[in-house]
Amino acid sequence: MKVIIGQGSCGIAAGANKVYSLFKEEIDNSNIAATISTTGCIGMCYLEPIIDLVENDKKFTYVKVTEEMAKEIIEKHIKNGNPINEYLMDDISSNILNSQSRIALRNCGIINPENIDEYTEIHGYKAIQKCLKEMTPDEVIEVIKVSGLRGRGGAGFPTWFKWNAAKNSKATPKYIVCNADEGDPGAFMDRSVLEGDPHNLIEGMMIGAYAMGAEEGIVYVRAEYPLAIERLQLAIEQARQKGFLGKDIFGIKGLNFDLRIKAGAGAFVCGEETALIASLEGERGMPRLKPPFPAQKGYWQQPTNINNVETFANVPWILLNGGEAFSSMGTEKSNGTKVFALTGKIKNGGLVEVPMGISLKEVIYNIGGGIKDNKEFKAVQMGGPSGGCIPKELIETSVDYESINKTGAIMGSGGMVVMDETTCMVDMARFFLQFTREESCGKCIHCRIGTKRMLEILTRICNGEGKEGDIELLEDLSIKIKEGSLCGLGQTAPNPVLTTIKYFRNEYEDHILNKKCTAKQCTELLTYTITDKCIGCTLCSRNCPVDAISGSVKTKHTINEDTCIKCGKCMAACKFDAIVID
Repeated sequence: MKVIIGQGSCGIAAGANKVYSLFKEEIDNSNIAATISTTGCIGMCYLEPIIDLVENDKKFTYVKVTEEMAKEIIEKHIKNGNPINEYLMDDISSNILNSQSRIALRNCGIINPENIDEYTEIHGYKAIQKCLKEMTPDEVIEVIKVSGLRGRGGAGFPTWFKWNAAKNSKATPKYIVCNADEGDPGAFMDRSVLEGDPHNLIEGMMIGAYAMGAEEGIVYVRAEYPLAIERLQLAIEQARQKGFLGKDIFGIKGLNFDLRIKAGAGAFVCGEETALIASLEGERGMPRLKPPFPAQKGYWQQPTNINNVETFANVPWILLNGGEAFSSMGTEKSNGTKVFALTGKIKNGGLVEVPMGISLKEVIYNIGGGIKDNKEFKAVQMGGPSGGCIPKELIETSVDYESINKTGAIMGSGGMVVMDETTCMVDMARFFLQFTREESCGKCIHCRIGTKRMLEILTRICNGEGKEGDIELLEDLSIKIKEGSLCGLGQTAPNPVLTTIKYFRNEYEDHILNKKCTAKQCTELLTYTITDKCIGCTLCSRNCPVDAISGSVKTKHTINEDTCIKCGKCMAACKFDAIVID
């Protein structure tokens, strides 16, 4: 029997390390014919810690495993052969997993990311060997062109075009760079690949390097991903030991390629490729004018290609299965699959990989399980702080680059933040704008000052100090920031504001004109009122930290609005639902 314990960041956060230690100690100290192994995140973060028991051809998947459950599993299942059905993954979750089309995530949660042999046993490094033995660089680029693979970092630019541009640049040396600096709030697609299938990334970069003639690769990783960096570094060292990286790789004289890791400093703007290059060179991460593009003058003014983790993760599969196999999935202009990080007010949070062209409704309800606490779906933020909010009226929107762009949002790297009826859309726009305001490098006046002014206006509105003309002022500032910013951060920073104004203008007007928060979330706009349901139990007044509630026993109480700090403790304490928010 083989015991496989998921130990991605999400699993570890849920207690997988303790469960692993318990299993290992029992297996080492008892006469149990079993081995123990580690794997990455399979994407079902809401079920972690997840444990697979594999016996012959049969697999039992236990979910939400605690230390107490682990002891019971060891005693009943491993020692006595009696599976515990109530701890196993249910059919709904199994169907969610089986309904996905996994290419970039195909090995995550399946193999041990710290063991190169497990990767090679499932045709790992076969794609690069096929390229080296059977294909010219032009033929490799043609396969990528036929596949229709577009950059999964957000822009959706054709991958083959970037590779070809770098290949046709005459200068040497050339560099290939992986942007693993995903900074969107709620996005963790790249981290999952790095932690769960690092050799897949390495092989994808090797294929790209062969196609364009690069001998050095750099993976620019967020420093906040320590486990990802650790496993990627181990994978690089293992590949070197096998002769897959370094000098004369795969025994081919004169064929050299090696990789190194650069830990980023946590700047969101470094997701923009020229700012990333500046950071690699030891400078402050700030965007540069284009042209020249990185394919002509990038890292150290040499030809450089930059793709993100998910883009490279698709490449080995495409080379082994053919470009047509990839292009047969998705839509005419958006081929293949896309990984999404489902977060927010969703029942089944985690990672999913689905064919392009699937509807938002299918992703949110069929795979994500719908809205938490069965509340009403309100909107979904796509593209992170650079994206926009798509309302419930557009839930049938197809998930592809063109359709998402038409809504005012963008595909982005794949974050999906789901919101329910309790979400204030004005406050949501303020939250994302605050993020981009803090992450602006400050180089462009429109971005540096414009986002600050927009944030001030949104804050005023949320505090009940909005005034007529604020909405029009926000729209005017948005246009100027878009037109006056050098890089994608500034050009897309107003998107959350513009889309919330477009689809939820009534909430802005309610805040400004009526001094009310439609979703009843903005503290300064709330009024707590005690209704006739009050029986005078005094529980509310005893829990009020500022003595804002008055009234004698068995008589209806009242709240002094001038004293009330709107903390909500009275409402939480009331057992008779006698306190309401207006």
